[in-house]
Amino acid sequence: MTTVKKVAVGDDLCSSIAEAVGGLGGFSSFIEAGDTVLLKPNFNSADPFPASTDFEFLRCVVQLTLEREPDRIIIGESSALNSSTTKIMDRLGVLELEALSPIVQVIDLKKAKWVEKKIPGANYLRKVHVPKLLDQVDKIILLPCLKTHFLAQFSGSLKLSVAFMRPRERISLHIRNLQQKIAELNTLIHPDLIIMDARKCFISGGPYKGEVRVPNLLLSSVDRVAIDVEGVRIIQGYPGNSLAQVDPLDIPQIKLAMAIGIGEVSQPVELLVGANVDG
Repeated sequence: MTTVKKVAVGDDLCSSIAEAVGGLGGFSSFIEAGDTVLLKPNFNSADPFPASTDFEFLRCVVQLTLEREPDRIIIGESSALNSSTTKIMDRLGVLELEALSPIVQVIDLKKAKWVEKKIPGANYLRKVHVPKLLDQVDKIILLPCLKTHFLAQFSGSLKLSVAFMRPRERISLHIRNLQQKIAELNTLIHPDLIIMDARKCFISGGPYKGEVRVPNLLLSSVDRVAIDVEGVRIIQGYPGNSLAQVDPLDIPQIKLAMAIGIGEVSQPVELLVGANVDG
């Protein structure tokens, strides 16, 4: 069964991220010297964390990735349909990360070259355009936030990949069978590592605004289903959450992702550092 590692965050965020990934063997297990690495944060909007990726969290991940001496680090994102990705990332300071090293590049995926991909056996999303860039990188690291979503119920690592769709195709995506389409889309995305920033989360509302709680946790895994299931369970630990009556395995995006082989339920999650959480 797949492993999810969980860390209670201490005073040094970068060290806590290293600890979370260390539970899976460390960044050296995922990144080799000379790799081109794509980091996929969540900047669908400029709303503050946990609606969007926290700047310090992303900076730490970039720095830890730089230590592996990759050839190139790409921070790639495509914000909501009618939003300017570049303006959002500029407002949140993301463009400043290029100053960390000449090999760091921030890319607006809306301006990407798109390629059509067919999804064999799909019942809801038979074809989609995704960035050609996905075929040109060596490693993909997903950096989801932890939050509920008013349309998709839950937004974690599976939902994060919607930004890899050509923007105008996301309109029909949201009209019907959204969660099933999310699962089928993920058959085209092959992340090497997922690091979920669960220091804060939405337990209702989302993805832009919601009721905030403070788990003060980081999660890491190689399995999108496993980490999303654990994320749902964290949210369900708070009274008043919008997922209280839901079995995580019955959430449609998770259920179908399991059925089509994207991931599996994890073994019991190991807390690597003494907890310091908001109950």
